[in-house]
Amino acid sequence: MAKLETLAAHQDEVAPPRAVRERATLQDYEAQYRRSLGDPEGYWAEVAEAFSWVTPWQRVLEWDGVHHRWFVGATTNITLNALDRHVAAGKKNKLAYLWLGEDGRERALTYGMLLAQVSRVANGLRRLGVVKGDRVLIYMPLTLEGVIAMLACARIGAVHSVVYAGFAAGALRARIEDAQAKVVITGDVGYRRGKRVDLLTIARSAVRPLEFVEHVVVFRREAREAAQGEAPLEGLEVPWERLLEEPPHCDAEVVDAEHPLYILYTSGTTGKPKGVVHVHGGYMVGTAHQLRTFYDLDEDDVFWNMSDIGWAVGHSYIAYAPLVNGLTTIFREGAPDTPHPGAAWEIVERYGVTAILTAPTVVRMWMRYGEEPLRGRHLDTLRLLAVAGEPLNPEAFRWAQTHLMGDHGMVRDNWWQTETGAPTLGTFPTQAYRPGFVGRPVLGVEAAVLSETGERLPPNEGGLLALTRPFPNLLRTIHGAPERYEAAWLEFPGYYLTGDVAVCDEAGRFSVLGRADDVLSVAGHRIGTADVESALVSHPAVAEAAVIGVPDELKGEAIVAFVVLRSGQTASPEALTEHVRNELGAIAAPAEVHLVETLPKTRSGKIMRRLLRAQALGQDPGDTSTLES
Repeated sequence: MAKLETLAAHQDEVAPPRAVRERATLQDYEAQYRRSLGDPEGYWAEVAEAFSWVTPWQRVLEWDGVHHRWFVGATTNITLNALDRHVAAGKKNKLAYLWLGEDGRERALTYGMLLAQVSRVANGLRRLGVVKGDRVLIYMPLTLEGVIAMLACARIGAVHSVVYAGFAAGALRARIEDAQAKVVITGDVGYRRGKRVDLLTIARSAVRPLEFVEHVVVFRREAREAAQGEAPLEGLEVPWERLLEEPPHCDAEVVDAEHPLYILYTSGTTGKPKGVVHVHGGYMVGTAHQLRTFYDLDEDDVFWNMSDIGWAVGHSYIAYAPLVNGLTTIFREGAPDTPHPGAAWEIVERYGVTAILTAPTVVRMWMRYGEEPLRGRHLDTLRLLAVAGEPLNPEAFRWAQTHLMGDHGMVRDNWWQTETGAPTLGTFPTQAYRPGFVGRPVLGVEAAVLSETGERLPPNEGGLLALTRPFPNLLRTIHGAPERYEAAWLEFPGYYLTGDVAVCDEAGRFSVLGRADDVLSVAGHRIGTADVESALVSHPAVAEAAVIGVPDELKGEAIVAFVVLRSGQTASPEALTEHVRNELGAIAAPAEVHLVETLPKTRSGKIMRRLLRAQALGQDPGDTSTLES
């Protein structure tokens, strides 16, 4: 890859504010990191001792170079650690969840209330015939009931598979079929940007041809049918309220540490769904440990996760790790700028939010609105703004650090995947941040950048991002297709290929440029789309940018950019092309720049470059079920 890999090569480091640095749990990253790699089994055994186990492990790790098993022989249940141990410790009245709606509604559940509700639903699922190992597919809006359904499945050893509420019937059916789900749990409607999103019609359409589905549990928010056209599934539908009629006590099913907890299908609308499998023991230990050591959060924090339970971030950091660590978690159905651009800051102020986890696209949205929504707001409780899901442009970092965090908090980038389940690379609270670089490996993780022939590359050479060893929260397999998991380890033995491309600097900080298929080949030069997007966003008139490659007879690929300007700003396509040329060189200059009002995004905030590519090439856009309307 040409040495064009990172826009941030000239960027200065940004030191964390003193208050953030001094409060950090992990003050000795270097020593702890060396220890976690030098004696990984001893390190993870010590971490795992803090959790509740019914049976202790006989061995910490078994690994044959591909397949890995952690805490071998141990038994537990993640809900024993997420719920029971807190209630037993006298914390039943502590707030576990605060749910918010766009219209101002709020609902709260304490740990004691949550345990009772989870137990009722778990008993209800058992009455429907769900037993340990059965798969239950959850297609729910972002509500407390969605999380309760997840925890109830875990409680009885069933394997949940949450599908983002918005997938079309065909995509939903493919996931139900792949999981062979015995029961489907769905809501009737969701709400976003003031609109009703019909879910029940989609669920009925998806399930109707499937003879193996035994029950469809329906959580109703509205008395009327959400839409006409799909009749009820006769003999299958069960009201959610019937599950809540069950007793409020349910003993947790004790399972092996390696017992599957969930299947989560990664994004993508072509080919067979890819169901990532995580397990009770290692996932619990790893995700909770990174919440404490990397995100630096403890039971006194008020944590707002802006993700959705349909994505990995919502699984790990709405449904599981915050409960395991005894936090209070806020989550909100709807868009962060609805009903007005300052809605998020009202919430931070009202509830004393100390940490937010969101996507870079949300930061760029706030940046586009400018400083006006912040006027008169007091955000001094907020000490962490963590961003993940796609590369964070240096300009977005600088804006957020200046206008949102100031000297009381830090914007901290982190990279991870559905497959890793938790932060894998990132900037710790004691470390200086280099804009454009996500940061260093978290404790217990070693990463490398490889050439296309599998050789380790020196600093500042871009290549394939790989992991060198397993860790407890790394996926175990791909459901029904173990060869797809094994291939990630077998292409270059000793390395797990993440599918992303990256560059590493001399200090060991990684800049993740995007998916390997987001790297363009222009006249023989490999150019990361994130680099060109960062160059565009560094222009003072630009709020957001997305870059794609289109076929070019001469160069192989040509760069096409789609740009959203900041409110009240102007810039011509020619000026923006020249700006990129000055920032990155002529080879990275877009062949076309299109000024647009908005970029197509999923509801998790990721830009749907596939749709832009289809538009540019005049192709069928395919499934747009996750498109933000």
